[in-house]
Amino acid sequence: MKLRTFITAIAMMCALTVSAAGKKKTPAPQPVFNRAPLVETPYAQLPIGEIKPEGWLGEQMQIMLNGMTGDLDQLYELVCGDNNAWLGGEGDAWERGPYWIDGALPMAYIMGDEALKAKSLKWVEAILASQKESGSFGPDTDRPYMYGMQRGNALDWWPRMVALKILQQYYMATADERVVEFMTNYFHYQLKELPKTPLGNWTFWATERAGDNLLIVHWLYNITGDEKLLQLGEILHQQSADWTGRFTTNDHLFRQNSIHCVNLGQGFKEPVIWWQQSKEDKFLNAPQEALRRIRQTIGFPTGLWAGDELIHFGDPTRGSELCTATEMMYSLEEMYRITGDNTYADLLERITYNALPTQITDKGDARQYYQQINQVEVTRKPRNFSTPHNSTDILFGVLSGYPCCTCNLHQGWPKFVQNLWLKSAEGGVAAMVYAPSTLSTTVNDVAVVINEQTCYPFEEQVAFSFSFPDKKQKSAAFPFDLRVPAWSKGYTLTVNGAEVKAESPRKGTIRLNREWADGDQVVITFNAEVAISRWYDYSAVVERGPLVYALRMEERWMRHECNEDDARWLGPYYYEVTSPTPWNVALRDKDLHGEAVAQNFIVEKGECSNTPWTLNGAPIKIKAKANMLPNWHMHRNSAGPINYLTQQEPAGEVGAEVDITLIPYGCTTLRMTEFPVR
Repeated sequence: MKLRTFITAIAMMCALTVSAAGKKKTPAPQPVFNRAPLVETPYAQLPIGEIKPEGWLGEQMQIMLNGMTGDLDQLYELVCGDNNAWLGGEGDAWERGPYWIDGALPMAYIMGDEALKAKSLKWVEAILASQKESGSFGPDTDRPYMYGMQRGNALDWWPRMVALKILQQYYMATADERVVEFMTNYFHYQLKELPKTPLGNWTFWATERAGDNLLIVHWLYNITGDEKLLQLGEILHQQSADWTGRFTTNDHLFRQNSIHCVNLGQGFKEPVIWWQQSKEDKFLNAPQEALRRIRQTIGFPTGLWAGDELIHFGDPTRGSELCTATEMMYSLEEMYRITGDNTYADLLERITYNALPTQITDKGDARQYYQQINQVEVTRKPRNFSTPHNSTDILFGVLSGYPCCTCNLHQGWPKFVQNLWLKSAEGGVAAMVYAPSTLSTTVNDVAVVINEQTCYPFEEQVAFSFSFPDKKQKSAAFPFDLRVPAWSKGYTLTVNGAEVKAESPRKGTIRLNREWADGDQVVITFNAEVAISRWYDYSAVVERGPLVYALRMEERWMRHECNEDDARWLGPYYYEVTSPTPWNVALRDKDLHGEAVAQNFIVEKGECSNTPWTLNGAPIKIKAKANMLPNWHMHRNSAGPINYLTQQEPAGEVGAEVDITLIPYGCTTLRMTEFPVR
């Protein structure tokens, strides 16, 4: 992939043009908490830009910025270039262009990248300028089909939900009051139009994803107090797919091919969002029942599920779509903010630190449409997926599989950074999930900087340093919340080197409420142990802390430059990956019980570099013994079907004992993760 082209002068001119477009000076953005009659929430998001990634996370964001995120308008010009209908052109009129900006805008503001900021603001200004007197906005003209573009259903409610997310984030970075007026006009339009033109009028996507619309309606209500927005909230919930029923009383999660994989990730938050307004416990509890069912049916150890594109029982050679990961991450971020339930933060870390890194190349120049839990080769061959795309589904490419993920992947890392820290209802701050970062915020009108130093999730210790930039103000009293992950067997907490005890405002959350002084240090150390979990057909999975571990396989990458025919639908290039490493191994049953786990799975830690999500950069590994299974072969270009559990072994089934190395799942491209047991 070509290097990013930084044309600084042009980028600054674009930014100056936008800032000079009649905008008056606006106050700084502020956290937005619920106002009555919505339920009180424990946390609110901080303005975009107050949280900066450091260490490996800063490097990961830079890799994405230098890769596809920064230059998608050039790499995928057909859809994300200037001819896009959202920019006033005659090209793509649907979700993909807004998908890109939904990740590119927070990336630009978090990283302070003026070139990407200018690209993002071009879309913001076009969206704002597109609003009609009625309140409607965006593309409104259906055009004949052209290859590679979605130009029909231009009036569909669904892609406007993505545009609303863009504007919300833009407001969180700038407090531009035009967003409030724009959304008010649009939501009044929706209130008038939805009874006669419901969400499902054009496509079913808006019905499935109505929670995204409802979330922004509640956010605007919390800013303006406009009671008409609560009326709109009722209509949106009524017209939404019944996610509460699907999670609790219907058989959707017990039935294969019943739900689209990404719809499940997006719809997952709808019951909790609606609970804020309805206050009925059945909506609050529905996602917990869904997680219980998913664990027994379609679930994967990465925190996701088999969905390629329809959901399927959790065979580890079924696919999992990249859009599912990024959308489920977004749902969990919002659900934790609303409920303070650490189940959602734990699951967010599991998905982010396992599924997300492996589905994007180390250079950020290509992505994989589906990933497999047991993925032993990445080749252009047919596999058992419910929605195959000419055998390109697991290639690493720009457009391989289906192009939606090319545009939607970009929200993953930036929104994760954006949700590392939250403002608490008690006036303090909370460390929601852990990663190296710096928070620069204001608490009780005092400027505070908290630096989080850690190699988490590869290590279990997280250190926080407090400082006060104002020379006249070197202390402040406020509560500081920390999350204790469910996997940790207790923890140790120190302040300035002395062990302390903390309050516990809710399960899994601890609070230090004190006067903080310049130079104060807080260190929390969790206890991670190797654990064995059981999945499809009672296969065995090795875990430690938030990380799932997989067989380390050597990788042979081959880049293919696409000819004219392929380039049209695959993009300019794609990668295949193969390995000489034998994958057909089984864990030994005698190693998987009680004290034998710690004795036979030996943890080895190395240096934590700024590029840990790579085969050779993995800073932690686990050594173990296994047995070869010589009769286990490939089938349909994946690891073949096998009894992961057997009570009696056929003669000659188990081969030689071998030493194996396991590394974090997110560091792998090829792997075995769910193992047979012999």
